[in-house]
Amino acid sequence: MCGIVGYVGQRPCQDILIGGLRRLEYRGYDSAGIAVIDAEGELHARKRAGKLAVLTDDLERHPMADGTTGIGHTRWATHGGPTDANAHPHLADGGRLAVIHNGIIENFAPLKAELEAEGVEFLSETDTEVAAQLIGRAYDRVGNLEAAFREVVNRLDGAFTLLAVHANEPGVVVGARLNSPLVIGLGEGENFLGSDVAAFVEHTRHAIAVGQAQIVVVRPDAVDITTFAGEPAEGESFEVSWDASAAEKGGWPSFMAKEIDEDPEAVANTLRGRIDGDHVVLPDLDALGDDYFRGIDRIIIVACGTAAYSAQVGVYAIEEWARIPSVVELAHEFRYRNPVLNERTLVISMSQSGETMDTLMAVRYARENGAKTISICNTQGATIPRESDAVVYTHAGPEVAVASTKAFLAQITALYLFGLYAGQVRGTLAPAEEARLLLEFQTVPDKVRKVLDIRPRMHELATWMADTRSVLYLGRNVGFPIALEGALKLKEIAYIHAEGFAAGELKHGPIALIEPGQPVFVIVPSPRHDETLHPKIVSNIQEIRARGARVLAICETGDAAVLPYADEVFAVEPTDRFFEPLLAVVPLQVFAIELATAKGLDVDQPRNLAKSVTVE
Repeated sequence: MCGIVGYVGQRPCQDILIGGLRRLEYRGYDSAGIAVIDAEGELHARKRAGKLAVLTDDLERHPMADGTTGIGHTRWATHGGPTDANAHPHLADGGRLAVIHNGIIENFAPLKAELEAEGVEFLSETDTEVAAQLIGRAYDRVGNLEAAFREVVNRLDGAFTLLAVHANEPGVVVGARLNSPLVIGLGEGENFLGSDVAAFVEHTRHAIAVGQAQIVVVRPDAVDITTFAGEPAEGESFEVSWDASAAEKGGWPSFMAKEIDEDPEAVANTLRGRIDGDHVVLPDLDALGDDYFRGIDRIIIVACGTAAYSAQVGVYAIEEWARIPSVVELAHEFRYRNPVLNERTLVISMSQSGETMDTLMAVRYARENGAKTISICNTQGATIPRESDAVVYTHAGPEVAVASTKAFLAQITALYLFGLYAGQVRGTLAPAEEARLLLEFQTVPDKVRKVLDIRPRMHELATWMADTRSVLYLGRNVGFPIALEGALKLKEIAYIHAEGFAAGELKHGPIALIEPGQPVFVIVPSPRHDETLHPKIVSNIQEIRARGARVLAICETGDAAVLPYADEVFAVEPTDRFFEPLLAVVPLQVFAIELATAKGLDVDQPRNLAKSVTVE
């Protein structure tokens, strides 16, 4: 989850490192630090607890020598609290070696005990310092950074990306990855390393994804990749499809506000080029072949958090259109219960970053047990797509705010495209129905854009509710996962109790939570599509209102049946019932950001969270 950046070239690198860390701060903001080798071959390091601004302010007050080789780190704390001592880089070999780290070294305890028995004194509580001390001692013995690095990484277990520089070898940055991301940026007379492309996209869009259990040595004019065993290897080259301006606020008050505003484009860009007249076109899946999809007898979607809720929405459509039994499994539970898998089981992984460790391990487990895997992902060059049999990219553009918004809509869009494609291939979706759905699908971005006009009203509501301590969410059918997602957004950024329920469960226990004044958002299905669900949820509204709840209804424009019973109504454009979630979630995203803002909270960097969860 930590952000890492490395640079070697001809330019002074301090500003390059800080700029990279600024774009990576969504990966962790407990502390930050840099290490630079100056023109005289001296290594200088500075690190501070707190957000990146604490470090940059310190550097402005007390400038540090600059150089053309360096590494930088922004931390999400795992081992040890967010203190100056636990911040990265960690130094060894008499202050000549600096190491930064993303991930967890699972066998750090016995390695630390071994070093302590040899008289090493530790200055931090981190597992990273163990790696630094081991590399430093190995370097003292072998006199070569790459060789020392290779010796040590072969002793480490867990998930890690490590970067190191040594004062004796200016012009060299060494990195390694195991179950954690590392990407190379290729420049002219300079090269970069990063935990993702945001670290260097300001300077180059030419990238190489480093493979599993590989070591990379970067110099100004060369990049060498080998396996942990020392054999030559190659990474996967790709071009970054967006530029640095896409990862800047650009006048919005927060990244989250910007990304909610980009909801319509996220849907449109994921659709673009994938609808040809009356058919879905997904060349992304050609590697599996139509015969494979005809033979599938079960789909399991593995995901965590917001991605799991988008998957739950998608399951309704996949079963309707493709007639394949489908379930959603939390990735961190999936492989630990010994699930039944075979060659007729398709496992679809959902991850915005493509680096979610729980999801990655679920994908590996699925492949090891004979299942085919498809990744739905937003990030080029990420590990999960590279380890899957096929990938459908969402093209939502970079998402910097920790709480996911536009990626949620893009993931639903991609799953719907998959469901339509599978129904088309399997012959379970009538051509006329597919044509109708695709025609309606293409109107969704404009309808999402109109929903955004709701912001002034949500601002007023949030201002009034700034002291609210609990909000509940109810939904049915495809509205149920939207209720779950709405509650998650509020928990993530406003730090108040929020729960989502299937509305039919209300009478089975949750109704006990209703008391006078309790705010309850209700996602109301269209009365045009289902004559059963709509009156049932209106009955739910009456049940909670009778007990004093304040009803906040999200419903279709013109739904007169809801008006007498709702305290507030937020209307969205009429659309097909499967596309309603893409509209209904937007007011809940806007409410969450407005409430958090009214409480004076940082919506982009909520406490205790980081964007890419790269540890189990």
